[in-house]
Parts: sequence; C-alpha cells; structure tokens
Amino acid sequence: MIALHYIKENKEVVLEGLRKRNFQALEMIDQIIELDKERRAQQANLDQHLAQANTLAKEIGMFFKNGEEEKANELKKETASLKELNKKLQEKLQDTITSLNELRTQVPNIPHDSVPSGNTEEDNEKIFKSGNIPNLGNEPLNHWELAQKYDLIDFELGTKITGAGFPVYKGKGARLQRGLINYFLDKNTKAGYREMQVPHLVNEASGFGTGQLPDKEGQMYHVQNDDLYLIPTAEVPLTNLYRDTLFDQKDLPICLTGYTPCFRREAGSYGAHVRGLNRLHQFDKVEIVRIEEPQNAMTALDGMVEHVKTILEDLELPYRILKLCGGDLGFTSALTYDFEIYSTAQKRWLEVSSVSTFNSFQAERLQMRYKTKEGKKQSVHTLNGSSLALPRVVAGMLENFQTEDGILIPEVLVPYTVFDKIN
Repeated sequence: MIALHYIKENKEVVLEGLRKRNFQALEMIDQIIELDKERRAQQANLDQHLAQANTLAKEIGMFFKNGEEEKANELKKETASLKELNKKLQEKLQDTITSLNELRTQVPNIPHDSVPSGNTEEDNEKIFKSGNIPNLGNEPLNHWELAQKYDLIDFELGTKITGAGFPVYKGKGARLQRGLINYFLDKNTKAGYREMQVPHLVNEASGFGTGQLPDKEGQMYHVQNDDLYLIPTAEVPLTNLYRDTLFDQKDLPICLTGYTPCFRREAGSYGAHVRGLNRLHQFDKVEIVRIEEPQNAMTALDGMVEHVKTILEDLELPYRILKLCGGDLGFTSALTYDFEIYSTAQKRWLEVSSVSTFNSFQAERLQMRYKTKEGKKQSVHTLNGSSLALPRVVAGMLENFQTEDGILIPEVLVPYTVFDKIN
C-alpha cells in the first residue's frame, strides 16, 4: 500500500503516477484522504472520552478511600454510560479504519519517474540487447517437437495425471531441469544471496503482504479446507519471512534466494502462444529477494539487473531487456525490467525474468520497518527478481542449440548435467 502520509503530502504526484498507470478510479485518493481525516477526528474524540473515563475512575477510587460511598456510586453510574458510549465510538472508529484500509488495498503502486508512459506491452521501452540469433535453416523444430523427439518432456502424460499445463520431465529433460536449478542457486549464492528453503503453501496474510491478495485475477490456487494458497512465486514466502519485523539499520541489506515450484491458474490463457512450455500451471523458478534501505534500493535494482544479465550470457542465449511502461506494470511494482530470450523456432521473444522494485509498497502491508541510527522507524524497500524461471529458458535452449545430430548444452551447465549434448 502507498503510505498514508505520502498520499496526503504528495496528492498530485500520486494522481499523476496513477494516470501513468491508466488507473481510472482516481476519486479513491480523495476518499482516502477524507476517511483519514474522519479516522483522526474519531480517534481524538475517543481519546478524550477515554481520558474522561480514566479521570472518573480515579475520582471514584478516592471517594471510596475517603469513605464517601454515595458519591462514588453516583459517579459509577456516570462511568457505566460513558463505557457504553466509548464502546460505540471504538466500533465506529474500527469501521472507519477497515473502510480506509480496504480503499488503500485497491490502489496500485506509484510508478518510478523513469517508467515510460503507455498502455500495453507494445509501449515497453527496449533498453538492451545481447547475443546473436542463430541461423537454423528454414524449418527448425520447436521445443515441444524436440522434447518429443528426444523423449525429454511428456505433455500428454502430465495431462493424464493432472491436466493441461502440468508437464512430466523425463531422463535428460529432468536432469537438465535439475542442473539449471542448481546452477542458478550456485550463481546466486556466490553473488551474496543466502539460500532458503521455504513452504510452497502460504496463508492469507502472506499473500496479502506481498500484494497477491486480494486476488483480483483469480490466478492463485486456493486450498479451501485449510484456507491456504499455493505460491505463484518464491517471492511470497521469502519476503514474508520478515513480516512484522523491525530491523536495526546494521541488519540491512538482506539478500535471499530460493528454488520453489510455482503454481498459477493462468485463467483465460489459450492459443498457440501458450503451447508447450510457454505457459504452465506448475513450473520451477529460482528467485532473488532483497530488503534494502530506501536510499540504496535503486542501486540494488541495477545490481540485480546486471546479475541476471550474467546468467543469460553464461547460458549463451540471445536476450533483450525491456523497461515496462505504466500500463504494463504489475499492481505492486514501482519499476520493472523484463528479460526476454529469443525463440528461434517460434520466431518470437519469451519472457524469462522480471526484476522489480516495490519501494515501500509491500513493506507497508508487511509492517516491515527498520530503525535508523537516529532511532526513527522507517519502512524498508523490497525488491525481487526471477533468476531464472525455467520453462522458457529450457524452451529457448532446446530451440536455439539444436543441431542435426542433437541439442548442445552450454559449457557452464555441463558440470551440472554431466552431458554436453542431448541425442
């Protein structure tokens, strides 16, 4: 959520940022400001009545102590009615707080100043490109054909067991998956990220803290009997490790990495563009998460972008980086860089990573703060990035590294796969 003090002190900046996102319900900002005024007035009124009740309680105690029971009993009648009034005032205040928080959860994050204007992915800014797109002739095989040819991935078997979007990896396909996961984790830990193994189901508070809940798009799988959610990304449990935490300044930054399966319903996803590994309901991903002091967050974001670049260069894949426009930003993000690799057989770019900073948006929900050297409590900034998501990386590798007699494995992965070619 956007901090209340920021909304009140920077109303026009907030409105301008929301316009860049093409957010239509701008009237919510005035409603939030008015509700906050009501909340503060109600709190002041309640405090006044609570102080009055406290004064009367002391007077009653003095009357009883002095043997003036009649006066004490008269005041007790007054305190009874005051107690009932205070109860009603507290209920009214709580209703206002609930309404205020519900409004705040509906307002997305404010884009960073550098975020380009635009409505769709066509308006995203291309900021970097690296690597050569291989020439594979006129009819290269796509990854689902290669997966079948070399018996690497069985999509039909996954459909039999569960349903569409749940592939089964076999033999060298499974070994390639495991090799990529271990390589990504080793690369991240060498860069200073601490590896964590986290639960794959989270409670509602965790989903709310990182902004996945309320789930407006219905993308999360919900286990109703236990009221738990399958994670859409390791970002959720990794960041929630520090929910309701007050850090000392010396504890920051915190840098985490973790591998998890990820689960997304991907409701409404149909067509050739989601075939094979392009879009799945269950997939593997390695994530990096950072918790930073606000003044260091942008430098940290740049460092995360450079880190993901080195991974793709190690894998020898052609890639590009996009800065997302306001209309394509995720609900919680202030600034996002998407990494895409080129699929030679499909002749299109496939997203394999998003690296984002959320400023204090998640920290406000998570009640995650740090204490400065001066003793002031301040919200941290949170960041996260895919490092990397496996399905489209595997798709790109199968397609781009295919030869007449097999699929070559990048040199950096050979120690992990223990083979240099799939044939």
